[in-house]
Amino acid sequence: MQRIRLTNTVFEGLNNVYVLDGPADGGDPDELVLVDAGVALPDVHGQLASGLADLGYEMADIDRVLLTHWHADHAGLAGAIQAESGATVHAHEADAPLVAGDEASLLEERRLQRAKFREWGMPDEIRETLVDFLDDHGDLGGEPCDVEPFAYGDAFEVNDRTLEAVHLPGHAAGLTAFFDAADDEAFVGDAILPKYTPNVGGADVRVDDPLASYVESLLTLIDLDSATAWPGHRDRIDDPAGRAATIHRHHVERTRNVVDALVERGPMTPWEVSAVLFGELHGIHVLHGPGEAYAHLDHLADAGVAERDGTRYALVDADPDVAALFPDPGIDRVVEWSGE
Repeated sequence: MQRIRLTNTVFEGLNNVYVLDGPADGGDPDELVLVDAGVALPDVHGQLASGLADLGYEMADIDRVLLTHWHADHAGLAGAIQAESGATVHAHEADAPLVAGDEASLLEERRLQRAKFREWGMPDEIRETLVDFLDDHGDLGGEPCDVEPFAYGDAFEVNDRTLEAVHLPGHAAGLTAFFDAADDEAFVGDAILPKYTPNVGGADVRVDDPLASYVESLLTLIDLDSATAWPGHRDRIDDPAGRAATIHRHHVERTRNVVDALVERGPMTPWEVSAVLFGELHGIHVLHGPGEAYAHLDHLADAGVAERDGTRYALVDADPDVAALFPDPGIDRVVEWSGE
């Protein structure tokens, strides 16, 4: 396996594309397979082509692309790759229509976004600016392509390895890791990241109960307990279960912070809670901040700790046992980011 690093100035940055290019014995590959594809920008396309050339390949050599999820920084170049190589593109069934460029699915995702912006209490001027930002960056999703959908548990035979699809919704509805039991490693996309915590609530507004869904995905990764995870951004994670447990703890603490804000200030909108949690936001984070606040407020409301009245949430229980609102991860390891 080889890794190609791609720049990304719009989203989290430092995207990884993984090249599965040969059997463990060093022989010639039966096929050339990529995990993820990078964002659809000319310079990033050039970086991918250059990275492949450094490994002795051309874009036309690619046989398949396995996508961890539909976000543009992971799937944007899939259409261009398919146009140049005829590669088969695979995405989870929940995300496949968006990757394929299905107009009805794209319009519905945009409709849900706009509805959520109002539910979150986002001011009109900010909402209009965010809509313009998203429209201006719509091309990052790249060209439509033919997509073969897969489901949780499906297996991909790639040269001498078997990759099992492990569905991990939360950050995205179709987010999937590809787990190689023989090598005890998984390609996890944005399910867990080494430096940041993946956004929940704003990154994919199609996800029902986003925080609860994501916490269940963290527990799945803890149970998987692979030796290594290859994330969609930055560097290898050597204790994926420990990192998942650390992110689980982070969300418990963030929920406590949300409760504290409601105790101190009374009923608040997700937009107002976001300002307490994150301060002033810019660019794509204007979507992510209130989405994250909404995910935590929604979790409190589902547990009966808070109630929603219009766009505002108020506490029903002013002193909840926040830890009890989350399932026990079963481990207590802490894996924090220590890189540059």
